[in-house]
Amino acid sequence: MTSPQPKKISLGAFLMATGHHIAAWRHPEAQADAGSNFRHYIQLAQLAEQAKFDAIFISDSVGVRGSYLPSLSRTARSDQFEPLTLLSALAASTEKIGLIATVSTTFNEPYNVARKFASLDLISEGRAGWNLVTSSGNGESENFNMSEYTPHEERYERAEEFHDVVTGLWDSWEDDTFVRDQQNGVYFHPEKLHVLHHKGKHFSVRGPLNVSRSPQGRPVIVQAGASEAGKSLAARTAEVIFVAHQTFEEAKSFYADIKSRVQAAGRSPDAVKIMPGIFPVVATTQAEAEEKFQKLQDLIHPVVGVSLLSQLTGADLSEYPVDGPVPELPDTNGMKSRQRLLLDLARRDNLTIRETYLRIAGARGHLQVVGTPTLIADQLQQWFEEGGADGFNIMSPILPGGLKDFIELVLPELRRRGLFREDYEGTTLREHLGLERPPHVKRHVT
Repeated sequence: MTSPQPKKISLGAFLMATGHHIAAWRHPEAQADAGSNFRHYIQLAQLAEQAKFDAIFISDSVGVRGSYLPSLSRTARSDQFEPLTLLSALAASTEKIGLIATVSTTFNEPYNVARKFASLDLISEGRAGWNLVTSSGNGESENFNMSEYTPHEERYERAEEFHDVVTGLWDSWEDDTFVRDQQNGVYFHPEKLHVLHHKGKHFSVRGPLNVSRSPQGRPVIVQAGASEAGKSLAARTAEVIFVAHQTFEEAKSFYADIKSRVQAAGRSPDAVKIMPGIFPVVATTQAEAEEKFQKLQDLIHPVVGVSLLSQLTGADLSEYPVDGPVPELPDTNGMKSRQRLLLDLARRDNLTIRETYLRIAGARGHLQVVGTPTLIADQLQQWFEEGGADGFNIMSPILPGGLKDFIELVLPELRRRGLFREDYEGTTLREHLGLERPPHVKRHVT
């Protein structure tokens, strides 16, 4: 009898245009026009696939995040591709890597989202994932007939019903519904078609979906919320959780909490993969890594730094002294967990506004590690083996160079330790992540 294979770290390549550092676009090695350069994304997706990453991940905003407009002309994050369009095109340029896109439940309708992701899953032969978010609202709500942004709790209430409608629509057809029998003139078995007939507080959706069931049953559900409402939703519905942590203690506490909630919801703890973000600046020596990082830090314009911190905390900090303390702030209606993380960081380390934005200009609150391949591999191994993570979302400082550095320097070290795959063992995103293929469920969502 063969012994089970040891678990491997899951890795996502989080592709943020020019790179995750707020000043990446100014770096001479960055692809400055990345926001509208499709060939750039083909290169990144193929690099990640050749390295055997589980997935690439594309975030999204349905507006220019410009409540703090003085910085807008100084940042490269004002133009970007719509993610489902981009990933559908990248599906034709790749073969196995997963394709995860962010789509908001606040600014969309369930039927459209279900249809688009089901189509992407079929086009990619089972590689799609939906990052379900409720959105931060900054620069977005005004584009959708909203004079005020929907309150946090109501957004999550809507998101939960939204999720149930989408997954119900994905079960419109059983796996073997479509026989397409040309000789006898039978296209599908009508008894294997299931109409949703959903009527709820936020949505009324008859169904069925006019896209057939995909090779992996349905796209993988990904979430990023870490507030109480976000964790409650994730425990019931998520299959992958992207999250930001500053310390191993935070990561371990969150990991244990989520796994416990998942089990309490009647699901196996292994049904959810927790993948914190990590911002790695890697070089062969510690001094070289620190020098690479400092060159990026030196490119930050103060107006951009203050604007970034304002966006993430949900409060305009431009009127406060940049070398003064981060002020007490009212609770945001946006990203509550990220606001709390950043305020805790500023208080814990007694940081000024400038020091705080410098601290988060690369990782935006995620784990930041600057050092050698061994140092970074040690950090990943500890979090993975000691109950802090099932995998990681790699947030390269600049692109494409930062991704190449991680692939060429860190991955060989992880493979030497037996922590990352040598090759793909399956073809779908679920197979890469070690997630079961969901059976078809006959249901009415009410």
